[in-house]
Amino acid sequence: MTLAADLYFSFRSPYSYLAIGRYRELAESRDVAITLRPVYPLAVRQPDFFERSHPNWLRYTMLDMFRVAQFHDIPFGPPRPDPIVQDIVTRQIATDQPRIRCITRLGQAAANQGKGLAFAHEAAKLIWGGAVGWNEGDHLAGAAERSGLDLAELDAEVLDRADELDAEIDQNQSALEAAGHWGVPTLVLEGEPFFGQDRIAMAIWRMEQKGLAQK
Repeated sequence: MTLAADLYFSFRSPYSYLAIGRYRELAESRDVAITLRPVYPLAVRQPDFFERSHPNWLRYTMLDMFRVAQFHDIPFGPPRPDPIVQDIVTRQIATDQPRIRCITRLGQAAANQGKGLAFAHEAAKLIWGGAVGWNEGDHLAGAAERSGLDLAELDAEVLDRADELDAEIDQNQSALEAAGHWGVPTLVLEGEPFFGQDRIAMAIWRMEQKGLAQK
């Protein structure tokens, strides 16, 4: 029996990036269907989050995300450009956020075609893997092609259905909170949330209890 799970994911979350490749590999090698549920990052949902966070939060997060990448041998570099428009000094979040809205809507459009996990992985590798100008040229077109998608078709859907895609993204956030968490990456398996890139092994353990098989 094929298991089913939802993966709540943000394109601006370094930990989402550090998890997505392992979840994609899991879905491709084991009998589990993982549906991508993209959400907007805290910077969009709670613009004052960074102003309210502890002064050590950013320093520790920077240390940890590079350490996790090294531990798992995952290419990692600061996004260029950042998907979020933010003043680095004041931490203030801009009202207009064209990059994160575009890539998140693309992710939802890809998910609607059953290719969300692959697209999120390929796009996240561009954003967090050190690619310069990941949102320019043919970078995203290549990510879409490697996911079995056509970027022109996704772009057309984003243009025509922006409000509907945003509503679906909002529904993803509501579903995440209903499942018992608020952050990403979170995998939800039969109503049970597994938050963080460090809970993948535990999520697999639970799946195996439920009969997870090889493909």
